[in-house]
Amino acid sequence: MNLTKYLPADVPTKKEKEFLKNFKKATGGSGRLMLFAGDQKVEHLNNDFYGENIPAEDNDPEHLFKIASKANIGVFATQFGLISKYARDYKNIPYLVKLNSKTNIIPYDDKDPYSKEWLSVEDIVDFKITSGLKILGVGYTLYLGSEYEHEMLTEAANIVHKAHKNGLLAVLWIYPKGKYVKNEHDGHLIAGAAGVGASLGADFIKLKVPYKNGKFDAKALQEVTTAAGRAGVLCEGGNKIDEKIFLKELYEQIHVGKSRGNGTGRNIHQRELKEAIKMANAIYDVTVNGKNISKI
Repeated sequence: MNLTKYLPADVPTKKEKEFLKNFKKATGGSGRLMLFAGDQKVEHLNNDFYGENIPAEDNDPEHLFKIASKANIGVFATQFGLISKYARDYKNIPYLVKLNSKTNIIPYDDKDPYSKEWLSVEDIVDFKITSGLKILGVGYTLYLGSEYEHEMLTEAANIVHKAHKNGLLAVLWIYPKGKYVKNEHDGHLIAGAAGVGASLGADFIKLKVPYKNGKFDAKALQEVTTAAGRAGVLCEGGNKIDEKIFLKELYEQIHVGKSRGNGTGRNIHQRELKEAIKMANAIYDVTVNGKNISKI
């Protein structure tokens, strides 16, 4: 597959080969990204890692690294601090560094969210050079509809541009949140978020899945993916559900809704290691290799 159509014009000539190498590595040459999300230690505190129907091993952050090192994934996305703590033992993992995060302690109805950048792209580039790790890109979350959206939009625009200048991929998590947002899963609203991500120059945009009457809305997802243009839409994985139902919906998201990947955390790591690896491999097969659920 010719991936040069995904090469942004703000990637300097001297960094074009590096960007395309990172893009090819992350997508397996398919243009579709299987993102293993491991940023919930901050975003959801310990709710996703300890409790009923969650294996005890998931409470240990190293569980995430064991999965990422043994399963087929595009990138493992998590915070810089976790990577620095474990990466000496897991140098084979393709990493994407989350540059911001916030907890969910303060309800969105009480205060509009603002998730400020923790570290700069330059810090990550320096870390990549000194550590020798396979850091393929950076990620950033912003909340549309928040009274602080201007600050987050500005940070996001700068992060995407600086990432490209250094040959790195830029993935944006874009979620409409705040007191003016009535339905986070409204397809038309999500399409608006996709257009914002494209306008910011993101290579991939992780978005909510559009639902109608409690069911996945493939037609609405088509509006979303069209609005994103050449930016690839990643559907979030959400709460852990039956694996066959998850994989069937994922296949429909890609082949009917025309998404270009997924960002999945709980549906992978809330399983014992062997099952988590199996699930990650299945998600990779559907996402990158285009396999039908009936053949897995």
